[in-house]
Amino acid sequence: MNEYLVNIKIEWPRDLPEQTIDELSVAERQMAATLADAGTLVRMWRVPGRRENWGLWRAADATELHRVLSALPVWPYMDLTVHPLAKHPVDPA
Repeated sequence: MNEYLVNIKIEWPRDLPEQTIDELSVAERQMAATLADAGTLVRMWRVPGRRENWGLWRAADATELHRVLSALPVWPYMDLTVHPLAKHPVDPA
């Protein structure tokens, strides 16, 4: 499995109803839990004071990662940056 450091910024449209945002947020959390159970979403950190997070994700390749990320309920409102990670010879793990 390859690892990716993914930065996700959420940009809700101003005219999107609050109820829709709430429903999408619940669906997003449920899907994240499923992905965590599957080992795809390894870790997640919130950026304080922002609608932004950083996550450590695992996928067989970039195509699989794209398939997973683009299936997220909040996908249409995300600004994503993906950093593929390579093994380092002095990694203590």
